[in-house]
Amino acid sequence: MAQTRRSLLGLITAAPLAAGVLAATPASAAASSGRHVPADLRPGGAYDRLAAALAAEDRFSGTVLLAHRGRPVLARAHGKAHKAAGTANTVDTVFCLGSITKIFTAVAIAQLAERGSLSFHDRLSTYLDGFPPEVTLHQLLTHTSGLGRPPLGHGEPPGLEWDTFDEVMDGTVDLVRNTPPQFTPPGIRHVYSNDGYFLLGAVVARVSGRSYFDYVRENVFAAAGMTRTAFHSAPEVRAGKGIARPYATQPDGTRFDFSESPYFPFSYGPAGGAYSTAPDMLRFACALSSHELLGESFTGLLTGGKVPLAPADGPADPLASVSFYGYGHRDSVVNGRRVHGHSGSAPGASARLDLFPEREYVSVVLSNYDGAVNPLVEKSRELITR
Repeated sequence: MAQTRRSLLGLITAAPLAAGVLAATPASAAASSGRHVPADLRPGGAYDRLAAALAAEDRFSGTVLLAHRGRPVLARAHGKAHKAAGTANTVDTVFCLGSITKIFTAVAIAQLAERGSLSFHDRLSTYLDGFPPEVTLHQLLTHTSGLGRPPLGHGEPPGLEWDTFDEVMDGTVDLVRNTPPQFTPPGIRHVYSNDGYFLLGAVVARVSGRSYFDYVRENVFAAAGMTRTAFHSAPEVRAGKGIARPYATQPDGTRFDFSESPYFPFSYGPAGGAYSTAPDMLRFACALSSHELLGESFTGLLTGGKVPLAPADGPADPLASVSFYGYGHRDSVVNGRRVHGHSGSAPGASARLDLFPEREYVSVVLSNYDGAVNPLVEKSRELITR
């Protein structure tokens, strides 16, 4: 993109956000971008109507934001952030990002690589003791290391006694250290691993000499101008007035406030523990696309696909004809157009960040319902790439 992050952020902040829709008119948004913004992407268009319909059926609660060339053309909020208190979601409500957090962790590793502090093909054992000597950082980034615990069954998840960020990090690393690999040798398969990104977070801390959380706050969030993005603890989620409570779906289809559950973890850490707003996620997308977080070459390296994904590798990328996993990114082709970003999910949370570099669009969907965003992701992809 030709514009700098400063000019893009100026466009974001120039149009004040209300609880429902952006104050800027669709016509001014289209004029500022220098390209026609389809009516279906504007307020009152097909995408806006779909979000409203899903919300009316109580199938969606959260925020949607569409932007072109850094300028929002649609921003809406639906549903409740805290049902018991009657607090409505707004465009500035903070949501759990789930695995979108992996993008931030990958950016941190890539920044350290760009500075020469580490290499993507360094051995994990160079930085952390007790791990197989053949596992590399590249394999952790692409979920091909084999390290990490298998998906949990019906037993009680470990780590419920942890109540500090240090305990979450140290405890998870120790658990992974003492868990046999899911496959050997590393590199032969793609098996999605949250634990692998905890190990990458520990590498960030070891190499930078700071905690993972402090490093990302300064070098990713602050550097991108993300003023409302943070790693929140369980007590902060319960106490935070501007944070959406997570409403998890039960087998009978009803939802409950998962933050009040004894199984709500202190933090999802480097794999899924970041919380943000839709405007902040647009700021991140602008900073990444304008090469403010990484130089152009390393940005391409970060977002570009590395490992081809099959349907067995996890939830399908909506409408994608082909999909790869890069470094904390899914890199897909939809209707002949490249789309890269990441999804996020947790009990009572679902999210998606999509960047369309050829069309210069960004789509953000954040929800405090699990399994809620895919219809909106499919619709935005259909409308932007057609």
